[in-house]
Amino acid sequence: MSPRAASVVAVAVSLALGAAIAAAGSDGGEEVGGLPTFVWLVIVAFGVNLAVYIPSFLKRTEHYFDLTGSITYVTVIVIAITTTSDLDARTVILGAAIGLWAGRLGTFLFRRVTRDGGDGRFDTLKLDSLVFLRVWVLQGLWVTITAGAALAAMTSGTKQDLGIVGVGGLMLWVVGFVIEVTADRQKSAFKADKTNDGRFIATGLWAWSRHPNYFGEITLWLGIAILAVPALDGWQVATLISPLFVFVLLTRVSGVPLIERRGLKRWGDDPEYQAYLAKTPVLMLRPPSR
Repeated sequence: MSPRAASVVAVAVSLALGAAIAAAGSDGGEEVGGLPTFVWLVIVAFGVNLAVYIPSFLKRTEHYFDLTGSITYVTVIVIAITTTSDLDARTVILGAAIGLWAGRLGTFLFRRVTRDGGDGRFDTLKLDSLVFLRVWVLQGLWVTITAGAALAAMTSGTKQDLGIVGVGGLMLWVVGFVIEVTADRQKSAFKADKTNDGRFIATGLWAWSRHPNYFGEITLWLGIAILAVPALDGWQVATLISPLFVFVLLTRVSGVPLIERRGLKRWGDDPEYQAYLAKTPVLMLRPPSR
């Protein structure tokens, strides 16, 4: 199958999955203008990305891709908060947690792509309209699924006290967020040190895991799902696919596999890198052996 044909299939499947999540997440939820609020949020998630895709393709640039993802998260969160008829503690905490995560990650990635002058993943993708469209539609789906449990809880007709489950989910989110931020800062500092040019990072949390930032990401989304659980009812529970989706995406599709291949291509013949691979877990945090 050609890249263009594969892109058409990917776009169609993404839109179908988005529609399915919209139907499940809106079950028993609040409405705005006669349409479930959750459905509006899914429309906005895809719409924002499609709107930014057009000028981005015309200029053949990926500079605003990651930033648009963060803006999409913040937009749907703000809409969910401002349209709910019962602004309870769970809704506020979920909105604040996702907004903080999205704002921090989006600005971090935008600064990185601006500093590096581009993102190599898009070198060929941005040259073809359909292939480039695919990644923007997939980003809309990414927002829809990862934030799905939180958005369903925020717009649910079933409001519950925060409770011990909610507190536990919030604490898990904090742990994941701190790990992700710490790992990103450590890697940025490592790269900023010119004496490390051409070397791989194996210090700090990166001595405990080859991908501690992804471990933190998976952990915080698991915390979000746990925090959302008590407010979900009926088909809304299907949105709990969120942390599993994040795990599969980062460990089987676009995260770990890409970076592992890039590392092997660059340092595969380096004995120190081979030793690092042998003693350091791919994802889980484990203190380095002495």
